[in-house]
Amino acid sequence: MDVSRPTTLTLVSSLAVSAALIGAAFFTVQRAGCDDPGRLVARADGVVQLVGGCVAPGDLVVPGAPASPAPASTVVPGPGLRP
Repeated sequence: MDVSRPTTLTLVSSLAVSAALIGAAFFTVQRAGCDDPGRLVARADGVVQLVGGCVAPGDLVVPGAPASPAPASTVVPGPGLRP
């Protein structure tokens, strides 16, 4: 019984599918249209922040977050608190 043929066929088909997926990934990245990939910057308070890039605040959806966060200038301290 020749078992090498199905194994070879499986290997060749797996490599062909992998090559096709890699090609699709490269094509997608080339067509993304983002000129500024952005960079990660560590702030003094330990938070890492993405600066630049093609991501707008409305692109990221966080479950449970308010739809439109209030600007920092409209926050009013409660009674007895000083800014």
